[in-house]
Amino acid sequence: MLDYNKEAEQYDASRGGEPRAVAAAEAVLGLLPDGTRRLLDVACGTGIVTRRLAAGRDGLCVTGVDLAPGMARQAAARLPGAVVLADSRRLPLRDGRFDAVSSVWLLHLARTDGDVRTTVGECARVLRPGGVYVTTVDKAAAHNVGSDIDAVLASRPRRPARDEATLVESYALDHGLIPAGQARFTGRGQGRSPRRTVADLRRGWFVALPPGGALADEFAARLAELPDQDRPRPDPVFSLRAYRKPE
Repeated sequence: MLDYNKEAEQYDASRGGEPRAVAAAEAVLGLLPDGTRRLLDVACGTGIVTRRLAAGRDGLCVTGVDLAPGMARQAAARLPGAVVLADSRRLPLRDGRFDAVSSVWLLHLARTDGDVRTTVGECARVLRPGGVYVTTVDKAAAHNVGSDIDAVLASRPRRPARDEATLVESYALDHGLIPAGQARFTGRGQGRSPRRTVADLRRGWFVALPPGGALADEFAARLAELPDQDRPRPDPVFSLRAYRKPE
């Protein structure tokens, strides 16, 4: 697992920057009902998407939450006075405070299914009746674009996909949320090149392949043999799901 405090300074540049943030924010905003005034962005990271959410609709007041101090500092610089340092499983916010809640690229990071269930429950708790929760699902699957890199990595060990769409929907239903729409957006600037994939491998991006291990080194060697080492393969296309809290 990456150390997101250490990643904070370089995270945006290494993960698509503003083009990716624009695409994500536009897709989230497209799933929010008219009249949404208060939005909570859970796991806001550096705030690059959160800022775009705040700017994307007149009258929208956005609060960001993140667990990593390094990320929260970056977000607070973009959204002064609007960022809270907190765990998504224990939001220090009152019930029914928000018209909408978003969590972009969060649930796949959970260590257990219980953590995902708890996070979804917290997002549901802070929603007002009639409010909408929007989250990404199936993140790992989105990165499989059918490239030669994917072919090399196909046999790697994997951990369970905690953000599988059917699982997330079941947790949402358990907490009284009902399906309310879906969308897709392109992760602009996130197409992998072989050289970048090797770098990610060596810094712990692939959590089931610990850096420095024999298996990680084997995959790195195979990736290094691919042609066009610096040519990005196609960008991933991410999926969003929306769930509404009944009136």
